[in-house]
Amino acid sequence: MDTVVVTGATSGIGLAITRLLSASGYRIIGIGSNETSCLKAHDLLHDEQVTFLAADLLQKREVMRIADVIETRLAHPDNRLRALINNAGAFRSWYSTTEEGYEHQFALNHLAGFMLTWKLLPHLLRARGRVIMTSSYAHLRARMHWNDIMLKRLYNPLSAYRQSKLCNLLFAQALNDRFHAQGLYAYAVDPGLVRTDIGSKKTGFLVTLIWLIHKRRGIDPSIPAHDYRYLCSTEPAPEGLYFHQGEFRQFNRLVTDSNARRLFSLSEQLCDISYDDYQKG
Repeated sequence: MDTVVVTGATSGIGLAITRLLSASGYRIIGIGSNETSCLKAHDLLHDEQVTFLAADLLQKREVMRIADVIETRLAHPDNRLRALINNAGAFRSWYSTTEEGYEHQFALNHLAGFMLTWKLLPHLLRARGRVIMTSSYAHLRARMHWNDIMLKRLYNPLSAYRQSKLCNLLFAQALNDRFHAQGLYAYAVDPGLVRTDIGSKKTGFLVTLIWLIHKRRGIDPSIPAHDYRYLCSTEPAPEGLYFHQGEFRQFNRLVTDSNARRLFSLSEQLCDISYDDYQKG
């Protein structure tokens, strides 16, 4: 059976993706941030094709732990990892760090997916699968702060968010460069303005208020979920990188091979891993 792993699967876009892909015949392993959210999502869906697992993907040890759990569920030869959807994300009003000292938005929006993809890459390559990142139109105004990647010196929450979403595209670009010949395809999806709670989780009062007003103009999460299904299901795999509202779009000019390689190398150092273990040639 074809399996899809979805992070941030218990609410918002992730829950909508989980519901739609399960209805399309996929087995779903959904990752939520805690047991409470997983139980709530399970009770909401009542779907035997969906399994929810709890993990705090902000922390490296938790990413590695949940990846081991997922691998045990993929051990049967009939279970193919069709896609990994790195959807979990966060916005923070203030500077916060993980156990390793990494800024929260960079850690969850980029590094968590980077590590999880590395751990599950053999399964993805075996299935000639897809890796899909949830990015944002915010990446169009982003730049990479190479000399202060965690923005320690002058933290701006919007700059941190934009940079993390630019990282999603750079990561997808690097994956395609390295593993396209082995049948892997990577994409970044811009879901647009969606009515989710990302702007009101662990944010200050003002940010929460602004987001509550702003998201009223957003679309229902079920709408962008169809973009993820298209990228998961279409054969042959679509050619492109940045997908929004049913088509590939132009992206930030900073999405170059050199920047993708630079971020990839930096991320390997920060996570203490090497993708070369899986690369041919």
